[in-house]
Amino acid sequence: MSHRKIRKVAVLGSGVMGSRIACHFANIGLEVLLLDIVPKEPNDAEKAKGLTLESKAVRNRIVNDALMASLKSNPAPLYDAAFASRITTGNFDDNMKDIASFDWIVEAVVENIDIKKKVYEQVESFRTPGTLITSNTSGIPMHLMSEARSEDFQKHFCGVHFFNPPRYMRLLEIIPGPKTSPEVIDFLMLYGDLYLGKTTVLCKDTPGFIANRIGIYGIMEALHTIIDLGLSVEEVDKLTGPVIGRPKSATFRTLDVVGIDTVIKVANGLLAGAPNDEAKDMFVLPEILKKIDENKWYGDKSQQGFYKKTKNDAGQTEILSLNLNSLLYGQQQKVKFAALEQTKAIEDLKPRFSVLIKSADKAGQFYRRTFLGLFKYVSNRIPEISDELYRIDDAMRTGFGWELGPFETWDAVGVAKAVKLMEEDGRKPAQWVYEMLEAGNTSFYKSENGKRLYYDIPSKSYKVIPGTESFIILDTLRANKPVFKNAGATLHDIGDGIVNLEFHTKMNTLGGEVVDAINRSIGIAEKDFQGIVIGNDGANFSAGANLALVLMYAIEQEYDEIDFMIRAFQNTMMRARYSSIPVVVAPHNLTLGGGCEMTLHADHVQAFAETYIGLVEFGVGLIPAGGGTKEFTLRVSDSFEDGDIQVNNLKNMYMHIATAKVATSAEEARSMGILRKSDGITLNRSRLIADAKAAAISLAEAGYTQPKQRKDIKVLGQSALGMFYAGANSMVSGKYMSEHDRKISEKLAYIMCGGDLSAPTLVSEQYLLDLEREAFLSLTGEKKTLERIQSILTSGRPLRN
Repeated sequence: MSHRKIRKVAVLGSGVMGSRIACHFANIGLEVLLLDIVPKEPNDAEKAKGLTLESKAVRNRIVNDALMASLKSNPAPLYDAAFASRITTGNFDDNMKDIASFDWIVEAVVENIDIKKKVYEQVESFRTPGTLITSNTSGIPMHLMSEARSEDFQKHFCGVHFFNPPRYMRLLEIIPGPKTSPEVIDFLMLYGDLYLGKTTVLCKDTPGFIANRIGIYGIMEALHTIIDLGLSVEEVDKLTGPVIGRPKSATFRTLDVVGIDTVIKVANGLLAGAPNDEAKDMFVLPEILKKIDENKWYGDKSQQGFYKKTKNDAGQTEILSLNLNSLLYGQQQKVKFAALEQTKAIEDLKPRFSVLIKSADKAGQFYRRTFLGLFKYVSNRIPEISDELYRIDDAMRTGFGWELGPFETWDAVGVAKAVKLMEEDGRKPAQWVYEMLEAGNTSFYKSENGKRLYYDIPSKSYKVIPGTESFIILDTLRANKPVFKNAGATLHDIGDGIVNLEFHTKMNTLGGEVVDAINRSIGIAEKDFQGIVIGNDGANFSAGANLALVLMYAIEQEYDEIDFMIRAFQNTMMRARYSSIPVVVAPHNLTLGGGCEMTLHADHVQAFAETYIGLVEFGVGLIPAGGGTKEFTLRVSDSFEDGDIQVNNLKNMYMHIATAKVATSAEEARSMGILRKSDGITLNRSRLIADAKAAAISLAEAGYTQPKQRKDIKVLGQSALGMFYAGANSMVSGKYMSEHDRKISEKLAYIMCGGDLSAPTLVSEQYLLDLEREAFLSLTGEKKTLERIQSILTSGRPLRN
């Protein structure tokens, strides 16, 4: 990587994308300047205040309003609301001169080439030579934008296409212009990955780049097929959602969210921009889209699209769907397909495809048309839009949220098998696919020595995917013999004396087999390795304890079983904290309840930036009893300083548990005290386990010694307890809290104050764990708690009783 350092970024254009891109740069700690145009005149409110066009508040109104709208939007664009202070606003007329001191200029103005060119002219007069200048465009060719610019500008100019919302969407397309220097391309590819946490995909300067070219083709192919087969909106969304590893919003719900007008615009652009595309007829709008365009039913932004939200006679919200023939909205119909029934029992996504594509019903017809069409299309896009096939898969996975990209899906069906089906259907793939098969290569990807290889077309051989050399992909280790495995978890040797324990229960819940695996794995690591990482590649790190089991024992009044279960879990958490080797936990996405407790007991946490972590037991009428309440109490005790109003610190920690608060990012988890200052945050999910492994090695090499159990935890006793009880009383009398809530909150306060002690006292961890376990056990004997657990398990909704 070059010596280039990025400290300050200027973002030009504060629309939906511009202000959110500015927020994501602020997320990673950069100083950001966000600029937009000066309004033509003051508005009425400004005139009433006596402001003129010379007033700063008026001149910066457009940019300030846009940034405020972004900051208030949901999901939040910032990891922590406090990071907004890293963004300064201004306008093109007064502040364009300031870009001279900035390291990277990001242009994100409207998709209009004339406006973009005008902005570049202004940039050129203030920009310091050598500064990066990039355009966030979803389709305007680089060569048209950079022509007529200086040599230095063209050398440092590149397309960097973020997907919306930039904090959450992992795809970052990098599109070089005709004169972009290779140093700039290499820098952006690595910077996007390492610092912005993105999957960076190198694209060619072709219409729609990669993700939109393939994605819009897929959507248009589906639309044409639906009309031919007479399928309904609901049927298609059922066929194109999670069952094939695509987002829940499937096809039509996605179109409504993105905006049908946007899709129409991109399809028209592709039709005009890619005249030599052999499948260009697919980009011709079907009649149904033309009618929707005439009616301006663009989806959520116009309150109706393929779906429409209304209120029924009883005043309840109802979502109606569009009949594609009559163009009338009606109630959604239940959908059933034989093909989907056949694959219900197939948990793993890959084996599902070969069953779906062979099915004799309408679903099978739909899948054959759309998959075979997609396979042919992507095989013909190489080398037009990319020289390497893995880039197309990367773009579709991270830009459109597909679990498997087109070539990975083709591998799942079987390459040769799919080619045979394609020939029967009169859709032959590109010649290179035949050459690959003739040479005896049967798949696009394969795993060797824990590395993932892709088929490289020019050399007709398999190569490691560049940039992934430092990733640890657990999936590729499955070919190796595991160090240990049971029904709930697998222990892999990930090299350099470190093992990784991954869970594979439903939602990665922590049942008996996982608890057993954690104990056994720590034992194995203590004997034969120098450290252990607990991390996985699942959709979520862990949704916590197995509630269904707790409910079953509680209904049968098997309290000894519950007691045994909690003791085992507490002992396992303490085992993780007090082992002779470093234990590093690598949480990501949902990390709730027991998953959070596991994290709290690690020697070091390496968290993915998007970690939503918290102790949520209160919501089901319980308290955290896997050491979570003990750990929060211990951390409060460590934060006490002489002269502190210690009870306030305690109250803050108590409220996190009592409100079942979940951090909305790893940064927020740090400010809540769930992550410590010394814990690490990884921005790129693909690097998480590798980063956790590095942390385990450095702890081991620094001479890790087994810590001693704590006996010096300061608890405040009766004085604090009285305050908590009084607070609960007033909450009940003000009807903010039910009687059952009072009962749980008093039990929680009792543990965190160390029980009914007459004065502040030092207690041990075991003392607090015993209080935790007693409280949990007593609550499983409460009818109202069981009703709450039942509600979460059956409807997913918390019950307030």
